[in-house]
Amino acid sequence: MNITHIEYGKCAVTMYRSYAAPLTGITPIPESGFTGRANRLFAVDVEVHVLGDHFEAAYTKGDNQAVVATDTMKNFILKQGLAFEGATIEGLLHFLATRFLDTYADMAGMKILGREQPFMAAQVPDSQGGLEASDRLFSRSRDDFGYAEMTVMRGAQAHEITAQRSGRLGMQLIKLTGSSFMNFPRDEHTTLPERRDRPLFIYLDVYWRYRQAANAVASDHRDYVDAQQLRDLLQVVFHEFNSLSIQHLVHAMGERIFARYPQLGELHFEAQNRLWDTAFEADDGHAKTYCDPRPPYGHIMLTVTPDDG
Repeated sequence: MNITHIEYGKCAVTMYRSYAAPLTGITPIPESGFTGRANRLFAVDVEVHVLGDHFEAAYTKGDNQAVVATDTMKNFILKQGLAFEGATIEGLLHFLATRFLDTYADMAGMKILGREQPFMAAQVPDSQGGLEASDRLFSRSRDDFGYAEMTVMRGAQAHEITAQRSGRLGMQLIKLTGSSFMNFPRDEHTTLPERRDRPLFIYLDVYWRYRQAANAVASDHRDYVDAQQLRDLLQVVFHEFNSLSIQHLVHAMGERIFARYPQLGELHFEAQNRLWDTAFEADDGHAKTYCDPRPPYGHIMLTVTPDDG
């Protein structure tokens, strides 16, 4: 039996870091008011996978002399998280991967992933009789979240990012009007009616790659694409665009993203059609009640690159 690939690691290492560096220097866009965050609570679920042939003996002979225990990895992540001076998930992943490779010589590379654990600042009274975001009280959010992954390989002079992808995952968006689906082929298997104007409920994940991976981890953040800002952009496109299908919608989203972020080199969309079933409607056809549909759902995927890509 031939071993062709080895990796092992630790999953679900959730790190809650207080008072990380604030995220500043974000380039504003018209579709979003997001320009940064205080990062008083910086929470990320980290997953690490070690790469390298030095661990073959552990599989073939039960020899663990080169194996860094995954519990050690967990402790290493949490300790290095305290030393992290950056402000982004991508920066954290790059920092951790570099520290792993600097510390453990048998590791040829690291594949590392991070999932944001969102916490929202509570609204509390301010000194003027209004409300402001608390600087100490936060509520866990189960909403969509930022995501990042990268592979960092050991180099002779410096470690190199050989793969990188960021994302915004778990979006669930409902648009009550301004979407249609018509003129599709019909045969004896077709029961779906044409819809000139329909509510459209979608689940949406979007991933992006930079033209230059260094932009994902640069300290000045000028060319950094924040997942919250990009989420705001997607919502504006959905609001404004009268789509003829979900395929039509995600393509329009891609065009707007590339227009705002020329530093990106690839986008990948994964959307699900979760359109509600109409239960009852008022006599004037305006007010309606809906219920969740049966489990089968449409799944739409699109990968695009810019015109000069």
